[in-house]
Amino acid sequence: MSALPATTRDWLTGPGLTRLWKGVRQRLESNGVQATGSLRLTAVNAQERNDLSLLLGKPLTSTTVTVQLDILDARLRASAAALGLRQTLEELGPPLTDRRAARADLAARREQVWTSLTSSLDASPLANQEWPRQWYDLLRRAGVPKGVPPETAIQTLQQAVHVLTTLLGPERNGALGRGELAAMATGSAHGLDDGTWLARLVQRGVALAHDTEFPDDAAGRRALWRLVSVTPDEVSSTVLTYGLRPEGEGWQERGLRERADHHAEAHLTPRDLHTLRLQLPAGTLIHICENPRVVEAAADAACAQPLVCTSGSAATVVFTLLDALATTGCRFTYHGDFDWPGIALANRVIRRYEALSWRMGAADYEHLAARSQAEGIPQLALDGPPVSADWDPDLAPAMTALGVALHEEATLDLLVADLSRQA
Repeated sequence: MSALPATTRDWLTGPGLTRLWKGVRQRLESNGVQATGSLRLTAVNAQERNDLSLLLGKPLTSTTVTVQLDILDARLRASAAALGLRQTLEELGPPLTDRRAARADLAARREQVWTSLTSSLDASPLANQEWPRQWYDLLRRAGVPKGVPPETAIQTLQQAVHVLTTLLGPERNGALGRGELAAMATGSAHGLDDGTWLARLVQRGVALAHDTEFPDDAAGRRALWRLVSVTPDEVSSTVLTYGLRPEGEGWQERGLRERADHHAEAHLTPRDLHTLRLQLPAGTLIHICENPRVVEAAADAACAQPLVCTSGSAATVVFTLLDALATTGCRFTYHGDFDWPGIALANRVIRRYEALSWRMGAADYEHLAARSQAEGIPQLALDGPPVSADWDPDLAPAMTALGVALHEEATLDLLVADLSRQA
């Protein structure tokens, strides 16, 4: 129930006083909710001037009015409203927010984040080591990620200290899985997944403790985990291959050659790539495709040429394999989808390995587009901003002109024919 009489409330909420209440609310919320200072209203119209004259108890004739808030507070208390300025505003609208106090409270809570971290480090077995001070200073300069409340930040930093104590403290022994370590610290096996703030905090500490650079790629971050005997997930992501025949008599090398002999594809995990000796004859040409259907078709046709598939996005494990092949002197040729994401991925691979393009020129695109149209295949519209092809400056204009996206399946027969040729 309103503390204001109905007739008084109706008058106070009229259009003639709307700007006044809005301005006064903003002023009080910014000055500690105190009825001090003044508010200046400009371009005051006739109705506003009339209502302000009645409210303030004095005639106003100018189009600019200055309202002293302490006088307004006194006028309201002595009027039919019988309430002070703050109470009146809260009757007419939502409760006032003391923004000054809120800012001070937030600043105090943010400072508590670092006070809490200092206490956690001082109380931990890490206190006598040198790197925690560097770690603290680094984190303090970086600050808490945007959107993370101070309470969550405190909890996450405490978890980071706990994990680092487990990994770098005096009682550390034995290897741990990353998921197991995460569950111990956070209750979730995904608490230390790559890209999480907690994972970055811990990895920063590990890098400082071992005086090594913080890695900027997933492979480097996995290596950092292994540095402290933590096994990251190295089995769920795979790279699809076909026809790889590495030299060597290890069971992995023999297994790949046997699968190649039987024209069978092979999925390799990061764990495989740690121990697999990928020594191929120097100059071996490796074909790279974007879509698994190309590998399937190559296997069905018993193709002779080795093939690696990016599976549409080139995950880290794909580049780990290609990097290893590149170090043995392999050469690469790449084919992908004729759409803008496909061109972007092709640029990435071709730049990294100085690869050749494989049926990816403007003439190839135009031929496929014409063939697809002649065969009555429905046309897929090309969508998104154009991407220039590093290997052929005419390709992007040709694609833009026709406006048709062509996936690798449209050229499958030609790719299989290339892969069927003997080296």
